Amino acid sequence: MAGAQQESEISSLTTEQPNPATTEIDRLSPLEIARIMNEEDSKVAIAVERELGHIARAIEETAQRLQRGGRLIYAGAGTSGRLGILDASECPPTFNTPPEQVVGLIAGGPVAITHAVEGAEDNIEGGEAALSEIGVGERDVVVGLAASGRTPYVLGAVGYARSRGALTIGIACNAGTPLASSVDIMIAPLVGPEVVSGSTRLKAGTAQKMVLNMLSTGVMILLGKTYGNLMVDVQATNQKLRLRAISIVQHATGLDEQTCAGLLEEAEGETKTAIVMGIARVSPQVARQQLAAHQHILRPTLEALRKRS
Repeated sequence: MAGAQQESEISSLTTEQPNPATTEIDRLSPLEIARIMNEEDSKVAIAVERELGHIARAIEETAQRLQRGGRLIYAGAGTSGRLGILDASECPPTFNTPPEQVVGLIAGGPVAITHAVEGAEDNIEGGEAALSEIGVGERDVVVGLAASGRTPYVLGAVGYARSRGALTIGIACNAGTPLASSVDIMIAPLVGPEVVSGSTRLKAGTAQKMVLNMLSTGVMILLGKTYGNLMVDVQATNQKLRLRAISIVQHATGLDEQTCAGLLEEAEGETKTAIVMGIARVSPQVARQQLAAHQHILRPTLEALRKRS
């Protein structure tokens, strides 16, 4: 009986419904397949737009927690879990965050990143244990990712996190889900049925990725990780990123490429330090001291130095 009820609940989800526009997609040409998928994808941004108020609240409250030393933790299964891990893994090189500040957890553990781990997403205790293991607390933010909004692993994770005082955020692509009643902030872009019925790596996955882009990027902007739209905390860990860092210093200072490369070398690859050196004509030591005095945020640092000059 329980199994039949679960099947009924799943079949009633919008993301599981057959899409009337693609019922004969297997008879279409490659161009027609690409066109109809593109038409369906165009609905994703509109669905996300309807959730901007909730996304903005999530950005603001997450930034406040991270300013107090908290962490941003993603918990999901399958595609949703992999998207969380992707977003978390890109924060250190993009924004120079400590690896432990933005964390991605997936049902089934690291092996599930590349291989399906059967039954892992149905384990509510697994979600609880994952959050317990990393010592989630009241300064942290836990984002439950589940296209269906009903994945047991995710419900276990956010339930445990909430009991520990963490801020909880849900991201799903169905309305009125168990996840929505389990979190403090719910973000639910309703993208409708998938091109291939139930394949939520498609529109639902795209919607979740868009929301995660906004959430992590918005938080990092509030934390001072950008100067205007410049990625001033980028880590120059390879040739491409070193060239990008030089370009960023150029845009911020107005100095030539060779000078900016020299500033970066003198600053030991610290982009913010190089920018302060170039604009204020100070040593790396003074630049670092001034940045530290202004919470390592570039704009107030430069404003204070301009007032002194």
